Amino acid sequence: MSPPPTDDLWCRRFHPAPDASRRLVCFPHAGGSASFYFPVSAELSPDVDVLAVQYPGRQDRRKEKGVDSIEELAESVTRALGGWDDRPLTFFGHSMGAVVAFEVARRMEQAGSGPVQIFASGRRAPSRNRDERVHRRDDDGIVAELRALSGTDAKLLGDEELLRMILPAIRSDYRAVETYRSADGATVQCPITVLVGDDDPRTTLDEARAWSDHTTGGFDLRVFPGGHFYLSSRAADVMAVLAEHFALTAVPHGA
Repeated sequence: MSPPPTDDLWCRRFHPAPDASRRLVCFPHAGGSASFYFPVSAELSPDVDVLAVQYPGRQDRRKEKGVDSIEELAESVTRALGGWDDRPLTFFGHSMGAVVAFEVARRMEQAGSGPVQIFASGRRAPSRNRDERVHRRDDDGIVAELRALSGTDAKLLGDEELLRMILPAIRSDYRAVETYRSADGATVQCPITVLVGDDDPRTTLDEARAWSDHTTGGFDLRVFPGGHFYLSSRAADVMAVLAEHFALTAVPHGA
């Protein structure tokens, strides 16, 4: 298969797999970048074609304005993925990325396509809101949050100049996800599998189970030892969950 046209600002394809019958789209967390999913791409290629979404305001897009809202971000990503639905799509989003994946799936389904599965990691259900105000903190307060969640490379947190360069994008991400409110009764048709750490300060098991209210398809909950970034220490377990999914949804060669 030849690759479809793409907006390369948004979609990163670290290990192109043009002959793969399925495609995984990965959505980063607040402050995260597409490169967070480089190991996932390396692991699944060439059986699965992996795309990682790159939000504005970071890495090679650092000169662009950051995210304004989850809804606007979802609209942009939906447009960017328009040429990539030539084979079955699976979405994986961690933290903020989980709600972005959910909102993109809603928009794609409304247009007549959409993913076959959403993996929502480390995020409470869209209908479960908290009064969080990290985006209102000063720079030191945001850095403290990043350290507490252990989701940012320690080398980056120690590089003052680089850290100050990306803080505006991180603040924008937090503003977008902390002010996000899903539409009443918002659902998708595809199944949702939720993955969460059993000691995640940002998502309780009850908040994770509430994702079941947001799908008319199947629902599954997988709980792992760890905190908000459980998937860093449990990468092999997460990859096993994805491998299980792709094994069950294998498309016959030439189909």
